Amino acid sequence: MTTHANTEHSKSVDWKEHIELALAILSGVLIVSAWLIGKNGAEVFSVSLYVVAFLIGGYAKAKEGIEETIKNKELNVEMLMVLAAVGSALIGYWAEGAILIFIFALSGALETYTLNKSHKEISSLMELQPEEAWLIQEDGSEVSVSTDSLHVGARLLVKAGERIPVDGSIVKGSTSIDMSAINGESVPADKRIGDELFAGTVNISGVIEMEMTKPSSESLFQKIISMVQTAQSEKSPSQQFIERFEGSYVKIVLVTVAFMLFFPHFVFGWDWTTTFYRAIVLLVVASPCALVASIMPATLAAVSNGAKRGVLFKGGVHLEHLSSLKAIVFDKTGTLTTGKPVVTNFIVRDGHSKQDALSLLAGIESRSNHPLAVAVTAYALNEGVTMQRDFQIEEIPGNGLRAHTSEGEVIVGSPRFVGKEEAKAFHNGAAYALSEEGKTVLFIKDQEGILAAAALQDVLRPEAIEAIRDLKKAGLKTIMLTGDNEKTASAIATQVGIDAYTAECLPDMKVQKVKELMKEYGAVGMVGDGINDAPALATATSGISMGEGTDVALETADVVLMQNDLTKLPYTIKLSRKMQRIVKQNVFFSILVIVMLIISNFMQVVDLPIGVIGHEGSTILVILNGLRMLNTTK
Repeated sequence: MTTHANTEHSKSVDWKEHIELALAILSGVLIVSAWLIGKNGAEVFSVSLYVVAFLIGGYAKAKEGIEETIKNKELNVEMLMVLAAVGSALIGYWAEGAILIFIFALSGALETYTLNKSHKEISSLMELQPEEAWLIQEDGSEVSVSTDSLHVGARLLVKAGERIPVDGSIVKGSTSIDMSAINGESVPADKRIGDELFAGTVNISGVIEMEMTKPSSESLFQKIISMVQTAQSEKSPSQQFIERFEGSYVKIVLVTVAFMLFFPHFVFGWDWTTTFYRAIVLLVVASPCALVASIMPATLAAVSNGAKRGVLFKGGVHLEHLSSLKAIVFDKTGTLTTGKPVVTNFIVRDGHSKQDALSLLAGIESRSNHPLAVAVTAYALNEGVTMQRDFQIEEIPGNGLRAHTSEGEVIVGSPRFVGKEEAKAFHNGAAYALSEEGKTVLFIKDQEGILAAAALQDVLRPEAIEAIRDLKKAGLKTIMLTGDNEKTASAIATQVGIDAYTAECLPDMKVQKVKELMKEYGAVGMVGDGINDAPALATATSGISMGEGTDVALETADVVLMQNDLTKLPYTIKLSRKMQRIVKQNVFFSILVIVMLIISNFMQVVDLPIGVIGHEGSTILVILNGLRMLNTTK
């Protein structure tokens, strides 16, 4: 599979979606036109338009039904709907048959749109996977080669700003690596000789040499792609039930119609005209038009309701799944938190000015594009501090920064870089203790020792606590899975009030954990925003992405919170539960009407016009009931 191939396939899928939807809409326009013309007395022209509407709207579903019947050697609902529409036309009810075709064609177009989303997300993933690498040859020169041609043991050069091409380990140099593609964390990880590297991550600073340790097909990034593909291909229990029900329903209706074509004539003495008439009426009233209308209008109304409030659903089945959730799993960075570190504490050496220390620190950090440096610079600007800039900066990849000032050398970095024991002793250990709270602590050291310390943390979203509280009230278990360390995970879990958490989770661990939770609770939702969350989003009963998440997360998820507002999640679940209640009401009512019409037809107490009125009337009622979903859910 190549990026180009996936892109081309995605384009062809888009065209198919547009064509099906356009044909369904055109069919509807023709039906309305035929009805208006028929009212004015032009019956022949009206029937001609109905015939064209039949052909345009029914072609795709008829073709699909015939192909599936030949392939599976079993009749399906597509064939039943076509036969019902044709049967309606044969006894002169062109409008009813055409409307039946239109409804089915429109639902088919929406189904195609939803199912083809999986192809787009794989294309997005493939675009992030490096296709070329700098191979170091025996004479020391570098040559650009395809990653597919590399073998285990190959020595590669990775420049600053480039993606790591394959899984491996550093053999020369040190750097900071943006690991967000793998573990979702916003703070880059310092890497030195011997440390492990993953394909798809980004080398932020420093030129390094690495050795390939795994084939491209076995890289962690490739496993993420494979897991998304596998999870997307797995059918939900509801989908499997519908498929089993479809075959049985079609068989029962067709066998009954065939039975009605002969049995009443020989047993009850009906004439052949009456027998055929009753069989056609049965085929019309037994068609699942009302059943289809029981679900689609309610679903579309619920989707519209959610869209008005910044919630995007990718299909009705995902609304159904939300109502059954028993537990919700959250990623941490970018989901429960903002995904951007901010300065929470700033401690200065006794006898020194905070303004002067922050001016020096921010001046040094302003020369770096490291996320922590950006956060320190932003903090200084908010404090109204003028940053010093009269010095030279030297970046020490994987460690920190060294500044050459007029008063001597100043270094900025982690406790390991400035001296761990000295960092622990600074301010009687108060600064170093902040790391125990899950914060990242930066130290600045001059000739006299440590001058100041800045503690940074990826802070909670303002609405996170309220959202978790509301989910608990709704009876859901809340769990956090994060690639961050135990201390940070514990601190965030305590602040937000989550029920349970697991730290240091790589993508495959998240998938395994979601599967374990699904065994324990049944239906489980997953909320995430990063590439690393994509496999878990696809594996969960319902995948929910933040609107500002990565393209892969947005494509993989079943539901997207477009405004990044977690309080919309409890509302969405309540919306789903309300929709399920309405759908159940509609299904029960429509089945009851169909059964009553079938019995009445067999007893010859209902004629075709009454049958059509009962059938179409029940459809209108369930549609109106479904439109209640447009109302705001409390």
